[in-house]
Amino acid sequence: MYACGLVLLAAGSSNRLGQPKQLLLYKERTLLEYMIQTASASLCREVLVVLGANSEEILAGIEKTQASIVHNKDWGEGMASSIRCGLAALATNFSSIDGVIFMVCDQPFVSTDLLNSLINKRLATGKSIIASAYNNTIGIPALFDKSFFPELLLLKGQEGAKKIIMQHGAAVETIPFPMGYMDIDTVEDYEKIKNKE
Repeated sequence: MYACGLVLLAAGSSNRLGQPKQLLLYKERTLLEYMIQTASASLCREVLVVLGANSEEILAGIEKTQASIVHNKDWGEGMASSIRCGLAALATNFSSIDGVIFMVCDQPFVSTDLLNSLINKRLATGKSIIASAYNNTIGIPALFDKSFFPELLLLKGQEGAKKIIMQHGAAVETIPFPMGYMDIDTVEDYEKIKNKE
């Protein structure tokens, strides 16, 4: 079976929201706890969470989960630092890994089935990048074979995994994720998502 790990990126400071989005209540638990449980129920062998801003406060809300926690001291650099930090820790602790899925904590409509579909599409097509398609774009959650680890580890600043996806079109297959465009950056976003629960 394809040995896939998952890195859940949750290191941001939620500036536009004005409070840590990781601690927002969603389906009777914190948003981050909900996303960890979603990831942990998937076919992924290992789930690793990257924390940065407000990490002590956030840790208290996820103590009951089974995920491994990594602290990104360079979280202020941007998304790339969390990708590098999480991937390096995953590759070190899980040396037999074949690939990694990156997901973020503020796309609450990510489901366990969606994560499993990324792995199943990889197995069915042999493509080395499987991305989610939504709102006329493609992005995360996305699966990358280990052949892309060196490129992912070179990302800088605000660059995300989407940069690698867009540079390697021939290697990419997609799965539909119609609700993928809904994420939480503002209080208004949160209210819209709560109304769809």
